[in-house]
Amino acid sequence: MPGVKKGFAIDFINRIRTMGSDELNALITREAGEELAQFFLSYSANLISRDPGRAVENTSSLMLMGYLIRAAEERGLPRREPVLQA
Repeated sequence: MPGVKKGFAIDFINRIRTMGSDELNALITREAGEELAQFFLSYSANLISRDPGRAVENTSSLMLMGYLIRAAEERGLPRREPVLQA
């Protein structure tokens, strides 16, 4: 299964890298919505500003976090009360 997930991730990243900015923005708006997009922007800016030397590690963590959030949504995992504010 990990090879399948990696292959899908590579295909998807290659697909979005070739999209025009309007098409990518439409995809983000359709799939995530403006509120979630702004949350991720704020959260990532905060995370990176705290430790700019770890930008690569933080970027990787943010990508994985997005994947885990989506996986939890698809599985219907129960939500907890929000603790994090960005």
